[in-house]
Amino acid sequence: MYAEKISKIAIVAHDGKKAEMVAFLKDHVNELDGIEIIATGTTGKHVAQAGLSVDAKLSGPMGGDAQIAAEVAEKKVHAVIFFRDPLGKHPHEPDVQMLLRLCDVYNVPLATNPATAHLLLKGIFTEKGKP
Repeated sequence: MYAEKISKIAIVAHDGKKAEMVAFLKDHVNELDGIEIIATGTTGKHVAQAGLSVDAKLSGPMGGDAQIAAEVAEKKVHAVIFFRDPLGKHPHEPDVQMLLRLCDVYNVPLATNPATAHLLLKGIFTEKGKP
């Protein structure tokens, strides 16, 4: 069982998944109430334009994935939602793999698609004492 109180999550989305991420976040705004959100730069820009509060780091290819991975390793990020495009090529794939590996190393919940992200947020929402 995961016992960490989730107060900060990281949001990342490959280019082809950014609109899907924004739609997902807007659909789950209640579950995110009171949770700090950080994101890679471009994803963060899209999230902010949708009216949600976010701390945007560098873009993924410029080191944003690594910045988020560092916060995972420092136990500052309690969950990661990363909508990946499994069919695309990504020049910063080593950084992506590092982030995913560190989530496993530090036992940080990781959702890589809307179905698992929904379950992750449902668990957070329930943990906060809401039905």
